Amino acid sequence: MNSIQNKARFAGLLYLLTGIPSVFYLIYLPSVLVVPGDATATAARIMASASLFRMGIVSELAGATIFIFVVLALQDLLKGVNKKYASLMVTFFLISVPISCVNVLNQIAVLKLLRGDSFLSVIDHQQRDALAMMFLNLHGYGTVVAQIFWGLWLFPFGVLVFKSGVLPRILGALLIIGCFGYIAASITVLLFPDSGHMVHELMMAPGGVAELSILLWLLIRGVKVRPLQAAA
Repeated sequence: MNSIQNKARFAGLLYLLTGIPSVFYLIYLPSVLVVPGDATATAARIMASASLFRMGIVSELAGATIFIFVVLALQDLLKGVNKKYASLMVTFFLISVPISCVNVLNQIAVLKLLRGDSFLSVIDHQQRDALAMMFLNLHGYGTVVAQIFWGLWLFPFGVLVFKSGVLPRILGALLIIGCFGYIAASITVLLFPDSGHMVHELMMAPGGVAELSILLWLLIRGVKVRPLQAAA
Protein backbone atom coordinates (compact mmCIF):
# COMPACT_ATOMS: atom_id res chain seq x y z
CA MET A 1 0.00 0.00 0.00
CA ASN A 2 1.20 3.51 -0.79
CA SER A 3 2.98 5.34 2.04
CA ILE A 4 0.54 8.26 2.04
CA GLN A 5 -2.36 5.81 2.26
CA ASN A 6 -0.71 4.18 5.27
CA LYS A 7 -0.41 7.59 6.93
CA ALA A 8 -4.03 8.45 6.22
CA ARG A 9 -5.40 5.16 7.53
CA PHE A 10 -3.17 5.34 10.61
CA ALA A 11 -4.39 8.86 11.40
CA GLY A 12 -8.00 7.73 10.90
CA LEU A 13 -7.50 4.74 13.19
CA LEU A 14 -6.01 6.88 15.96
CA TYR A 15 -8.84 9.38 15.51
CA LEU A 16 -11.35 6.55 15.96
CA LEU A 17 -9.58 5.31 19.10
CA THR A 18 -9.90 8.74 20.73
CA GLY A 19 -13.61 8.78 20.00
CA ILE A 20 -14.27 5.82 22.30
CA PRO A 21 -13.09 7.41 25.58
CA SER A 22 -14.50 10.78 24.49
CA VAL A 23 -18.03 9.42 24.08
CA PHE A 24 -17.69 7.60 27.39
CA TYR A 25 -16.67 10.54 29.58
CA LEU A 26 -18.38 13.39 27.69
CA ILE A 27 -21.75 11.81 26.92
CA TYR A 28 -22.37 8.49 28.67
CA LEU A 29 -21.15 9.25 32.20
CA PRO A 30 -23.01 12.56 32.66
CA SER A 31 -26.21 10.91 31.39
CA VAL A 32 -26.10 8.11 33.98
CA LEU A 33 -24.46 9.77 36.98
CA VAL A 34 -25.55 13.42 37.03
CA VAL A 35 -29.03 14.49 38.14
CA PRO A 36 -29.26 18.18 37.12
CA GLY A 37 -30.00 20.43 40.08
CA ASP A 38 -30.00 17.60 42.64
CA ALA A 39 -26.68 17.34 44.49
CA THR A 40 -27.84 14.58 46.84
CA ALA A 41 -29.11 12.28 44.09
CA THR A 42 -25.99 12.91 42.00
CA ALA A 43 -23.74 12.12 44.97
CA ALA A 44 -25.63 8.88 45.62
CA ARG A 45 -25.25 7.78 41.99
CA ILE A 46 -21.53 8.56 41.92
CA MET A 47 -20.85 6.68 45.15
CA ALA A 48 -22.87 3.72 43.91
CA SER A 49 -20.77 3.68 40.73
CA ALA A 50 -17.44 4.99 42.02
CA SER A 51 -15.45 2.62 39.81
CA LEU A 52 -17.34 3.86 36.75
CA PHE A 53 -16.60 7.44 37.76
CA ARG A 54 -12.90 6.62 38.11
CA MET A 55 -12.97 5.03 34.67
CA GLY A 56 -14.25 8.35 33.38
CA ILE A 57 -11.24 10.13 34.89
CA VAL A 58 -8.83 7.67 33.27
CA SER A 59 -10.72 7.88 29.97
CA GLU A 60 -10.46 11.66 29.90
CA LEU A 61 -6.70 11.53 30.48
CA ALA A 62 -6.29 8.75 27.91
CA GLY A 63 -8.34 10.62 25.32
CA ALA A 64 -6.26 13.79 25.70
CA THR A 65 -3.02 11.82 25.49
CA ILE A 66 -3.97 9.72 22.45
CA PHE A 67 -5.17 12.79 20.58
CA ILE A 68 -1.67 14.23 20.73
CA PHE A 69 -0.62 11.39 18.45
CA VAL A 70 -3.67 11.96 16.23
CA VAL A 71 -2.65 15.57 15.59
CA LEU A 72 0.97 14.59 15.01
CA ALA A 73 -0.15 11.92 12.53
CA LEU A 74 -2.28 14.49 10.71
CA GLN A 75 0.64 16.90 10.67
CA ASP A 76 2.83 14.20 9.10
CA LEU A 77 0.13 13.55 6.51
CA LEU A 78 -0.54 17.19 5.56
CA LYS A 79 2.66 19.12 6.27
CA GLY A 80 3.53 18.98 2.56
CA VAL A 81 0.56 21.26 1.87
CA ASN A 82 1.66 24.07 4.16
CA LYS A 83 4.10 23.65 7.06
CA LYS A 84 2.95 26.81 8.86
CA TYR A 85 -0.68 25.70 8.95
CA ALA A 86 0.38 22.20 9.98
CA SER A 87 2.40 23.64 12.90
CA LEU A 88 -0.48 25.94 13.86
CA MET A 89 -2.85 22.98 13.89
CA VAL A 90 -0.61 21.09 16.31
CA THR A 91 -0.02 24.15 18.51
CA PHE A 92 -3.72 24.96 18.96
CA PHE A 93 -4.57 21.44 19.97
CA LEU A 94 -1.60 21.00 22.30
CA ILE A 95 -2.77 24.04 24.26
CA SER A 96 -5.96 22.14 25.12
CA VAL A 97 -4.12 19.13 26.56
CA PRO A 98 -2.91 20.65 29.88
CA ILE A 99 -6.32 22.30 30.29
CA SER A 100 -8.02 18.90 29.99
CA CYS A 101 -5.54 17.18 32.31
CA VAL A 102 -5.75 19.83 35.04
CA ASN A 103 -9.53 19.85 34.68
CA VAL A 104 -9.58 16.21 35.84
CA LEU A 105 -8.59 17.45 39.31
CA ASN A 106 -12.16 18.71 39.69
CA GLN A 107 -13.44 15.14 39.36
CA ILE A 108 -10.85 13.85 41.81
CA ALA A 109 -12.07 16.52 44.25
CA VAL A 110 -15.61 15.16 43.82
CA LEU A 111 -14.48 11.69 44.93
CA LYS A 112 -12.52 13.06 47.86
CA LEU A 113 -15.53 15.02 49.09
CA LEU A 114 -18.00 12.17 48.71
CA ARG A 115 -15.73 9.62 50.39
CA GLY A 116 -15.81 11.81 53.47
CA ASP A 117 -12.20 11.45 54.60
CA SER A 118 -11.56 12.19 58.29
CA PHE A 119 -10.28 15.72 57.68
CA LEU A 120 -13.67 16.54 56.10
CA SER A 121 -15.60 15.70 59.27
CA VAL A 122 -16.06 19.42 59.95
CA ILE A 123 -18.33 19.59 56.91
CA ASP A 124 -21.72 17.92 57.12
CA HIS A 125 -23.01 15.43 54.55
CA GLN A 126 -25.27 17.83 52.64
CA GLN A 127 -22.53 20.44 52.38
CA ARG A 128 -20.13 17.86 50.94
CA ASP A 129 -22.75 16.86 48.37
CA ALA A 130 -23.20 20.51 47.41
CA LEU A 131 -19.45 21.06 47.11
CA ALA A 132 -19.13 17.90 44.99
CA MET A 133 -21.82 19.25 42.66
CA MET A 134 -19.92 22.53 42.43
CA PHE A 135 -16.73 20.71 41.38
CA LEU A 136 -18.70 18.77 38.79
CA ASN A 137 -19.95 22.07 37.40
CA LEU A 138 -16.40 23.44 37.41
CA HIS A 139 -15.30 20.38 35.45
CA GLY A 140 -18.00 21.17 32.91
CA TYR A 141 -16.73 24.72 32.55
CA GLY A 142 -13.17 23.42 32.23
CA THR A 143 -14.35 21.34 29.30
CA VAL A 144 -15.95 24.43 27.79
CA VAL A 145 -12.61 26.27 28.01
CA ALA A 146 -10.72 23.36 26.41
CA GLN A 147 -13.40 23.24 23.74
CA ILE A 148 -12.27 26.66 22.46
CA PHE A 149 -8.99 25.09 21.38
CA TRP A 150 -10.78 21.94 20.16
CA GLY A 151 -12.38 24.40 17.76
CA LEU A 152 -9.33 26.50 16.90
CA TRP A 153 -7.22 23.58 15.69
CA LEU A 154 -9.95 22.65 13.19
CA PHE A 155 -9.40 25.88 11.25
CA PRO A 156 -5.83 25.18 10.06
CA PHE A 157 -6.78 21.51 9.73
CA GLY A 158 -9.67 22.48 7.47
CA VAL A 159 -7.48 24.77 5.37
CA LEU A 160 -4.93 21.98 4.92
CA VAL A 161 -7.62 19.51 3.88
CA PHE A 162 -9.20 22.06 1.51
CA LYS A 163 -5.90 22.83 -0.20
CA SER A 164 -4.45 19.31 -0.13
CA GLY A 165 -5.94 18.04 -3.37
CA VAL A 166 -5.94 14.52 -1.92
CA LEU A 167 -9.05 14.93 0.25
CA PRO A 168 -12.51 16.28 -0.67
CA ARG A 169 -12.72 20.05 -0.29
CA ILE A 170 -16.12 19.74 1.33
CA LEU A 171 -14.45 18.06 4.31
CA GLY A 172 -12.13 21.03 4.70
CA ALA A 173 -15.07 23.42 4.55
CA LEU A 174 -16.95 21.40 7.17
CA LEU A 175 -13.94 21.49 9.50
CA ILE A 176 -13.67 25.27 9.20
CA ILE A 177 -17.40 25.64 9.94
CA GLY A 178 -16.97 23.24 12.87
CA CYS A 179 -14.20 25.43 14.24
CA PHE A 180 -16.51 28.44 14.56
CA GLY A 181 -19.29 26.22 15.90
CA TYR A 182 -17.16 24.96 18.80
CA ILE A 183 -15.91 28.45 19.63
CA ALA A 184 -19.40 29.96 19.46
CA ALA A 185 -20.75 27.19 21.70
CA SER A 186 -18.08 27.87 24.34
CA ILE A 187 -18.48 31.64 24.27
CA THR A 188 -22.26 31.35 24.51
CA VAL A 189 -22.04 29.20 27.65
CA LEU A 190 -19.48 31.52 29.25
CA LEU A 191 -21.43 34.71 28.47
CA PHE A 192 -24.91 33.34 29.19
CA PRO A 193 -24.50 30.61 31.84
CA ASP A 194 -28.23 30.39 32.55
CA SER A 195 -29.46 30.00 28.99
CA GLY A 196 -26.34 29.24 26.94
CA HIS A 197 -26.56 25.50 27.53
CA MET A 198 -29.82 25.44 25.56
CA VAL A 199 -28.04 26.26 22.30
CA HIS A 200 -24.68 24.70 23.19
CA GLU A 201 -25.40 21.29 21.68
CA LEU A 202 -26.82 22.85 18.52
CA MET A 203 -23.65 24.86 17.94
CA MET A 204 -21.50 21.80 18.67
CA ALA A 205 -23.22 19.74 15.96
CA PRO A 206 -21.27 21.08 12.92
CA GLY A 207 -17.94 20.28 14.58
CA GLY A 208 -19.08 16.79 15.50
CA VAL A 209 -20.29 16.11 11.96
CA ALA A 210 -17.04 17.46 10.47
CA GLU A 211 -14.78 15.40 12.71
CA LEU A 212 -16.78 12.22 12.20
CA SER A 213 -16.73 12.79 8.44
CA ILE A 214 -12.97 13.27 8.17
CA LEU A 215 -12.37 10.37 10.55
CA LEU A 216 -14.42 7.95 8.46
CA TRP A 217 -12.99 9.23 5.18
CA LEU A 218 -9.40 8.76 6.34
CA LEU A 219 -10.12 5.34 7.78
CA ILE A 220 -12.23 3.95 4.93
CA ARG A 221 -11.36 5.86 1.75
CA GLY A 222 -7.91 7.17 2.59
CA VAL A 223 -6.50 9.81 0.24
CA LYS A 224 -5.87 10.20 -3.45
CA VAL A 225 -2.42 8.89 -4.28
CA ARG A 226 -0.57 11.94 -5.55
CA PRO A 227 2.32 14.05 -4.19
CA LEU A 228 1.12 16.59 -1.64
CA GLN A 229 3.72 19.07 -2.85
CA ALA A 230 2.22 18.98 -6.33
CA ALA A 231 -1.28 19.42 -4.91
CA ALA A 232 -0.11 22.47 -2.95
